[in-house]
Amino acid sequence: MIAEKQPRLVATDVDGTLLDDRDAVSPRTAAVISRAVAAGAEFVLVTGRPPRWIPPVVARLPEGHVRWCVCANGAVVYDAAADVVLSARTLEPEAVRKIAALCGELFPGVGLGVERVGTAETGGVAHGTVDEFLAEPGYVHAWGANDAGPATRDELLARPVTKLLIRSPELTSEQMLERLAPEVDGLADLTFSHPSGLIEASAPGVTKATGLADVAQRLGVDAAETVAFGDMPNDREMLRWAGVGVAMGNAHPDLIGVADEVTAPNTADGLAEVLERWF
Repeated sequence: MIAEKQPRLVATDVDGTLLDDRDAVSPRTAAVISRAVAAGAEFVLVTGRPPRWIPPVVARLPEGHVRWCVCANGAVVYDAAADVVLSARTLEPEAVRKIAALCGELFPGVGLGVERVGTAETGGVAHGTVDEFLAEPGYVHAWGANDAGPATRDELLARPVTKLLIRSPELTSEQMLERLAPEVDGLADLTFSHPSGLIEASAPGVTKATGLADVAQRLGVDAAETVAFGDMPNDREMLRWAGVGVAMGNAHPDLIGVADEVTAPNTADGLAEVLERWF
């Protein structure tokens, strides 16, 4: 059930939600986002993407509409307008090593990758300077083009990471999560946004909900004043946190049960269909 009061914060996942099957933002969706921003609503991207993958999304939206971005499934808060990482919550090397060992036992031939970013507090900036993706030779990239830098397993495990990527393409992501989650037992927060054998691990308790709550606090907005859109299991906590959580018509079944409403698919302006009730 959609709340009657106009939301002050509109939060959306990117792939499979904001973007259609051509990786574009439809004119109808762009138009209603413009009306929402003109009405005073904050528009926030909340994604598994790292900061360096945000500029192409921003370029698809009306100029000046995107500043706040929650990246790496909640681990990173990124100011897209200033191109600065504002905060990063990391998974520590000891936990990464333990998870890597577990994965080696559970998934023979597993490939590992890590995401790391700089922060404004340490003088780092985002995709221009310190925003690295490193992967060992056995890692098979899930999204086609591989922008990973090469690294040994020891190099991957040596420093804190914003995200550990665990890749086993012969399994589904659900199968991997079912096997790994009971063994991790609080070492990390596990989720997935790709169905074909890719688990994403963040620091314990870090989810899209915690990242979005951080941004909302900076903006002085409550969860009850937020509408959030998503399509995959890594959106689950965000939809629960928001006053109105909306699952796309193409959403993973896990989201249907937790959403306040299911809208049309991302290919049929599902995000716009909901926002047009207010804007």
